[in-house]
Amino acid sequence: MADGSLSDAFVEFERVQKSYDGETLVVKDLNLAMPKGEFLTMLGPSGSGKTTCLMMLAGFETATHGDIRLGGVSINNIPPHKRGIGMVFQNYALFPHMTIAENLSFPLEVRKMGKSEREDKVKHALDMVEMGAFGGRRPSQLSGGQQQRVALARALVFEPELVLMDEPLGALDKQLREKMQFEITDLAHRLGITVVYVTHDQTEALTMSDRVAVFDDGRIQQLAPPDTLYEEPENSFVAQFIGENNTLEGVIKEIRGGTCLVQLDDGDLIDAKPVNVTAVGERTRVSIRPERVEFNKDRLSPDAHLLKATVKEFIYMGDIFRTRLSVAGNDDFIIKTRNAPDQVRLKPGQEIEIGWLAEDCRALDA
Repeated sequence: MADGSLSDAFVEFERVQKSYDGETLVVKDLNLAMPKGEFLTMLGPSGSGKTTCLMMLAGFETATHGDIRLGGVSINNIPPHKRGIGMVFQNYALFPHMTIAENLSFPLEVRKMGKSEREDKVKHALDMVEMGAFGGRRPSQLSGGQQQRVALARALVFEPELVLMDEPLGALDKQLREKMQFEITDLAHRLGITVVYVTHDQTEALTMSDRVAVFDDGRIQQLAPPDTLYEEPENSFVAQFIGENNTLEGVIKEIRGGTCLVQLDDGDLIDAKPVNVTAVGERTRVSIRPERVEFNKDRLSPDAHLLKATVKEFIYMGDIFRTRLSVAGNDDFIIKTRNAPDQVRLKPGQEIEIGWLAEDCRALDA
């Protein structure tokens, strides 16, 4: 789906590149196709190119090379205000001298809409974000969460088919941020709008999106639904960037029937699933999620390779127990177990053996 050739694609980037100085590419050969109604998140560290892609789509930046299409039509030379795209920024960008209703009315006035129609649309948009009673206030009289709701309503008031959001919840506290994540997702799905959302917060991306594009070094490293991204990372960068992850370094000893045997650098042997390794003798970095590591041998096949581990630290986190182990020379190997009535609480200094199902451990690029 990432090849930019979807016939029903609504948003398309085809071979898009961006350079600010004529030499260094901040976006390198980007191909991306989105169907209508999708909630897609561009996720990545600072400088990975995600915000630049959003700004090119909005029209605030021009592509150095390639084509950006909306509904099959190239928008490279269409100015931002004629693209019909709603925008929500982290800093809200509300006009301080206008009331909330006037803020929402502004994009409608620009579109030469009549007064009574404007008033209807403003009322509808404010009701949609539960801010109907606040139309007469000014932005300075609202809390951060309320201002963010107004910014969202302003982006939706002229009923755009596409809404772009750049770190819109970055300034909110954790609890409000989580509440707004669900509200925005629910609203997007109810209205059937297409959303491109930019964040560096992986939990936010996993929670809100239909698909996530993970950016690094100006390229999409993987484009997939959240569960695929978390459970089946295609390379070491994605495995490390999405969620918590344990890694161990080693060499491929054998590959057969969808599993491989890896000899770790300390000599231990483990089972893994070969993902982007193909040959015996190749260096690999294996990736295993903390919640997939087992120390209860009843849950593993009798021939599973086990590793000796020493408990370093036990942390009680309420719903889960988080235990730090020393494994094969790695002192920061984490396991997570559910706080169930029969769950064992490991103690520092304890010696245990751990293992996993081969398909849960991925042999990735070193």
